[in-house]
Amino acid sequence: MRAQNERLVLTILRRHGPMAKADLARSTGLSAQTVSVIMRKLEDEGLLAKGEPVRGRVGQPSVPMRLAEEGAFFAGLKIGRRSADLVLTDFLGHVRARARITYAYPTPDATVRFARESFGQLAAQLSPAQRDRIGGLGVAMPFQLWDWAVSLGLDPLKMSDWQSRDICAELADDLALPVFMQNDASAACGAELVFGSSDRSPDFLYFYIGYFAGGGVVLDNQLFTGRTGNAGALGSMPVPQPGGGTVQLIDMASLCVLERTMSEDGHDTACLWEPPAAWEVPTDLLEDWVTRAGAGLAHAVASAICVLDLPEVRIDGWIPHPVRAGLVAAASEALARMDLSGVVPPRVLPGSVGPDARVLGAASLPLSDRFLIE
Repeated sequence: MRAQNERLVLTILRRHGPMAKADLARSTGLSAQTVSVIMRKLEDEGLLAKGEPVRGRVGQPSVPMRLAEEGAFFAGLKIGRRSADLVLTDFLGHVRARARITYAYPTPDATVRFARESFGQLAAQLSPAQRDRIGGLGVAMPFQLWDWAVSLGLDPLKMSDWQSRDICAELADDLALPVFMQNDASAACGAELVFGSSDRSPDFLYFYIGYFAGGGVVLDNQLFTGRTGNAGALGSMPVPQPGGGTVQLIDMASLCVLERTMSEDGHDTACLWEPPAAWEVPTDLLEDWVTRAGAGLAHAVASAICVLDLPEVRIDGWIPHPVRAGLVAAASEALARMDLSGVVPPRVLPGSVGPDARVLGAASLPLSDRFLIE
């Protein structure tokens, strides 16, 4: 019970920011004495720090408590179809160090080698005391990665090794840390939940636009992953395509669609897998992709809200902020043209984490396991 109450205090402070003891007692339903004991213990452990006293009220000034940035550190590994990223974050989710590789396709050997070597390099940037506070590694990757070989234009044998390898167990042995894994799109949704804007709804639909479009569902401030961990597989949702017929959302709103269009038009596509600020995409091709992707997203939203009465939709991705704003606008406009009689249209908003959502979501896995309540 004591550990649960400590997690409750840390969860509320993460969600709402610095709070005084009296406010925490009201929010948790715990007694002021219990909250005082918990806060003192967490401060002694280096997980909480005092803020500046708030004066101007009757009585003693209140002292808000906040999460201590260096209270704990976590590593996050994102394994994508074209690139892998490893980050080291502090207790607030700030990236302290990062490493990145790009490739034609991922292999288990290269991925494990990259993670092992890069983790050592990133951890070496911390002091010995800080390294002792690294709480684990989270891995965000597509489930059944080997099934995507054909979509990447590869011989299936080149990615078949993923079926027989448990890279989480390998990395746990190599790094002597607990390792957690989650679907990459669900992890991105988790980053929005743990590190995202505090003014978001407790219930929302989430899209992440990467090589393939994916997403997640949050209900009552909890990531809903379903029986097999694949709930919120929004990329597989059927949507109408221009000219008739239906396709999956991944065939309209994914970056692989933009990559294919650019390649067919004779443009270099390597920029798409570099940090989004470096994008160099012809304006006409980009605008056409945004319009089509926005229409696909709108149809996916319309289908989802008929099943789950969600008030809010968040769209994020490995895309520049102006492109994200364009997708939000295109999806909103397409949704407004639909007949949604019988349901309440949700607000369509940009995500608040950005391109790093998948890798930050990975880093949030050990954080959530150790310090937050569900």
